[in-house]
Amino acid sequence: MSKELSTPDARSRLREMIKDIRFAMFTTRHDGQMHSRPMTTQLSEDDDAGRLWFFASRQGEPVADIALDSQVNISYADPDRDAYVSVSGTAKVVEDMARKNALWSTFAEAWFPGGVTDPDLALIEVNVTGAELWDVNTNKAMQLF
Repeated sequence: MSKELSTPDARSRLREMIKDIRFAMFTTRHDGQMHSRPMTTQLSEDDDAGRLWFFASRQGEPVADIALDSQVNISYADPDRDAYVSVSGTAKVVEDMARKNALWSTFAEAWFPGGVTDPDLALIEVNVTGAELWDVNTNKAMQLF
């Protein structure tokens, strides 16, 4: 089953699948190879999963990698629910203090003790261009976008 990115139902289904998965594997191209690292998706109430948000260190590999190649993949897995999702998108670092404040949490503060104004805190926006999810219970794969 295929749906367009602009379909609200597809974005809603994606959001529902990933909203309770705390860590995602965020994959970038690094020195010519694919490199993944665990990161936490910062979902906001006003987003419908057409965009995904991540906090990262400005000095870290994800920020450096997306400056060279903005194409990323984000993988989610929740074996307890048999939920598996692969998201493709285009990433960029954005300067948006209002969005940082809206997404800020005590969990983020553990990584960035300087708070939301920490100069090392980068906000990564991923514009979702495609997503696939697997429903193990019905033995079906679904391409959403």
